[in-house]
Amino acid sequence: MKQSSDSIHLETHVQLKEMMRRHPATIDYNATVARAAMTMCSADVGSCIVLENNLPIGIVTEQDINCKVVAKNHRPGEVRVSEIMSTPLITINAERTVSEAASMMVKHRVRRLPVVDEMNRVIGIVTVRDLLSVTSEINEIMNDLIEINRPDRYDGGICERCGIMATDLLRVDSMMLCGNCREEEHL
Repeated sequence: MKQSSDSIHLETHVQLKEMMRRHPATIDYNATVARAAMTMCSADVGSCIVLENNLPIGIVTEQDINCKVVAKNHRPGEVRVSEIMSTPLITINAERTVSEAASMMVKHRVRRLPVVDEMNRVIGIVTVRDLLSVTSEINEIMNDLIEINRPDRYDGGICERCGIMATDLLRVDSMMLCGNCREEEHL
């Protein structure tokens, strides 16, 4: 964690293999768009990674189906996913970090990154939503850590003015004061 006078920056090196969704929806490049839609519905996801000989070559999303098939009044059972898939496919290795995935998504303007192993086989997927949920959790943890480690707040100790044990000590003018002494200070 780096800290400057006005902000705290959390450096994370969480690898994607620790947070990716495993077993993403996949489909063969010869399959129909209707089959892809059924696969997405049964897996409750918005995309299928398109495979040729078990290697990823593209991705088909709900938006691809809506814009390239439905909006053009084509029949989903007659259109192949290879005709509408987004390609080239941008992938990322499972050893890469959350921040590297976020940078790739921004650079390539994509919302989904298939995660591959050393042999380029799909082993997972990470989405913008996944990254946001991780960063949201990290932010909550950081806020809690900052709050409990604030140098001007202590849960318990002895008031430096009255000498009484207190659980609500706060730093006032370089002295740790209980609530009663702080009230007297403001009178």
